[in-house]
Amino acid sequence: MTDPLSRWHAHAEGAVLLDGFHALKHALRFGAEVPVAVTTDRAAALGLAGELAGDVRDALDALLTEVSGQTYAALVPRPHPTGVAALAVRPPREAGLRALARTPRTAPVVVLDNPRNLGNVGAVIRLAAGFGVTGVITTGTLDPWHPTVLRGGAGLHFATAVERVGTDELPAGPLFALDPEGEDIRGTRLPDDAVLAFGSERTGLSAGLRARADHLLRLPMRPQVSSYNLATSVAMTLYHWSATGGAPAV
Repeated sequence: MTDPLSRWHAHAEGAVLLDGFHALKHALRFGAEVPVAVTTDRAAALGLAGELAGDVRDALDALLTEVSGQTYAALVPRPHPTGVAALAVRPPREAGLRALARTPRTAPVVVLDNPRNLGNVGAVIRLAAGFGVTGVITTGTLDPWHPTVLRGGAGLHFATAVERVGTDELPAGPLFALDPEGEDIRGTRLPDDAVLAFGSERTGLSAGLRARADHLLRLPMRPQVSSYNLATSVAMTLYHWSATGGAPAV
């Protein structure tokens, strides 16, 4: 058997980092291909699995290799408190685009228009997975599969489609864009095939995407409060969708 470092480097190309026990747990639950996983304390990791993730304990038992703290630190730029890390094969872009384009859709697609904060994007993907949406799209230069985004998403990229596209590549469906000048969202029922667009944390919606919107909506907000965090805005909108007829996957 090859040593863990060699196996890790052999699978690094085309793979993404699962940083921590919970990221690995979620990835396995949603069918990720995980060729290599390491931990600084195998017994502790399996104990955690027995306590919190019995459904994937056997898979973890077969995957996890114990390594020294020094080896672990050489593999992970920012070591996770659980001392667990793994590599997973990133799904093909074509598969993600097919999932996003599938019709009829039973849950919305979330579009983040030129987001700037990696942690925010990870939090949105975690929300999207929880609500069972079809997928999360980003426009602009930020890579939604960046290691920091994956860390923020806790491995839930594998529970929904996640891709970066141009504004001219959005999937079909009525486009609802969140904008301070829009109509109060509380008066609108969001359909299951909606495309829900949210602007950048700094500049809001791009002119191109705003012009394409079929509907502009705003979230209720107390006067003199400037804005909500991006992930909070997505959470409020998805909750509104679910409360007015949409149904999160269970």
